Order: sequence, then C-alpha cells, then structure tokens
Amino acid sequence: MIVTVTPNPSLDRTVAVAGLARGGVHRGLRAALDPGGKGVNVARVLASAGLATTTLLPCGGPEGARLGSLLRGERVPVAEVPVHGATRSNITVVEADGTTTKFNESGSALTAGEARELVDRAARLAAGAEWLVTCGSLPADGSEHLHADLVRAGRRAGARTAVDTSGPALTHAAAARPDLVKPNHDELAELAGRPLPTLGAVLDVAHDLRAHGVGAVLVSLGADGALLAEASGAWHARGPAPAVVSTVGAGDALLAGFLGAGGAGPEALRAAVAHGAAAVELPGSRMPGPRDPRSDNVRVTAVDTTLTLTGAAP
Repeated sequence: MIVTVTPNPSLDRTVAVAGLARGGVHRGLRAALDPGGKGVNVARVLASAGLATTTLLPCGGPEGARLGSLLRGERVPVAEVPVHGATRSNITVVEADGTTTKFNESGSALTAGEARELVDRAARLAAGAEWLVTCGSLPADGSEHLHADLVRAGRRAGARTAVDTSGPALTHAAAARPDLVKPNHDELAELAGRPLPTLGAVLDVAHDLRAHGVGAVLVSLGADGALLAEASGAWHARGPAPAVVSTVGAGDALLAGFLGAGGAGPEALRAAVAHGAAAVELPGSRMPGPRDPRSDNVRVTAVDTTLTLTGAAP
C-alpha cells in the first residue's frame, strides 16, 4: 500500500487555446476538469496501474465534494479530512505549441486542529503501509513544517517516507530524514542556493542531502530525464524527446512510476522517466495509464558529471 498526502489539493480546469495574448479574449478549443494536487496525481497513476493506494486530503466546500467525486470516478480510494475552507480551484491554459500557463489559487488555510487531524490520519493510514508520500504546496499561512511533521508521523508508523515539495517546506522535510526526496532541477537549485548547470552539480547536492540523512534523491530534469542517487549508486536516465502536449503533472507521474516499480534502483528510475514522458504527451492534468509509458525507450547510464543541462524540470 502506498499512501499519498496532499495538504493543498485542487480542482484543475484546463483550457486549450490556439495562442495566449495578454489582455485578449480567447475562445477555448476544448476544456477538461480533473482532480489536482501532486499527491492526488501520484495516487491516480498508481490506482490506474492496479496498485494498492489511498490518497489523503483535506476537503471543503462544494469544490472539495467535487474533487472527491472525481477521484472516486477514477477508482482512487480517498480518505478525506473535512475542513472549513473551500478546496482551491486552479486554471491551466495550454497553447497549441504545448506552452502551459498556470493560475493557481493559494488554497484556504488549515486551522491548527485540521492540520493535526491530517497528520494523525496520515499516521493511522501509514501503519502497515509500504510508503507514506507527502506532496505539493502548503495552504495559505500553512506551517512550513507540515511536510516534516508528516514524514515523522510516517516513520513512527513504520512506513518508508517520500517528499515532493519546494522552498522552505522542502528544507524542513529533508531535515526530518525521509527515505526519498523528489525535487525538480529548479527546486534543488533553490535548496542549494546556487545554479546547478551540470549533472555533476546536481549529483553533488544529492550526495550532500544523503550525507545529512536523506535516504535517496530522485531529481526530475525535464528534457534531460532524471537522476537518482541512493546508497547502492547513482544513475541518469533519459528517453527520446516526447511530443509535449502539457507538462502539468509530469513530475508527479515520474514519482508514481518510480514508486510503483519498487522505489529503488536503476529499473525504477527507468520506469520513472517513462511515466514522466508519457504524462507530457497527454492533455491537461490527465495522468498516464499502465499502457502509456514506454520503458524500452529509456536509457539508464552512469552519471556523466560533465553533461550540461538544457533547462528546468517539470
């Protein structure tokens, strides 16, 4: 069982347009409404592959009810913590060339009692689970320590823990010594406080995180694939350039592919990159199903520390 926690879930509405012009009136070519939030997306991928999962999230207002309904429609088991504030709604605009523009609400603040209930519920679900995975942004005025609190709760319950977040929340969560962190290139550079232009620079930061108690580091690198550093070694994986339709949720699919393939080692890294590539070929916030990833197209190698990276990750 893999339990995911999303402290700041969302309803994600995606609108496709021919092109986006500031100040203009746009006619949508198509639109979709999907469940949103990093942990939600991880659970969607796992559930579609037939793997045991539960997604835990605070839900409030009609938006929260709609989010739960959409997830149940995808056969994703949901554990809800009722909250007083409404679940946020996000808007994504995708242009014909794949350029993606996102408008994310900050999300309603959780009360201290609601945050405690989220952590307590996570601990109960983590008992007997293989992984507790805590992901995404924090609600408005949320404690920067919430992901770290969830990591500690998962560890006390006996589960392995994984974190996918950014900024100060990632700093605090990494200090709680999770078994896995999954930053993207930009997030890792922010954590390090310096640019990371090469694979070698990325690997140095990953080794530093491990030296300070993080079990493994999985870094999504966009068009450059992904890097994994763990106790048994370090590898870089990259596949052919996909036809980009939407980058929304690509990093979430990558993490789901990694966990679903065992959560360690080069073959799990191969599955991770295949899932991330499959996600960017799908519209809006759609997540890849079990037939979408092409692991045979992904090459896993030792890390070429001199390789210059082409850009930021999803």
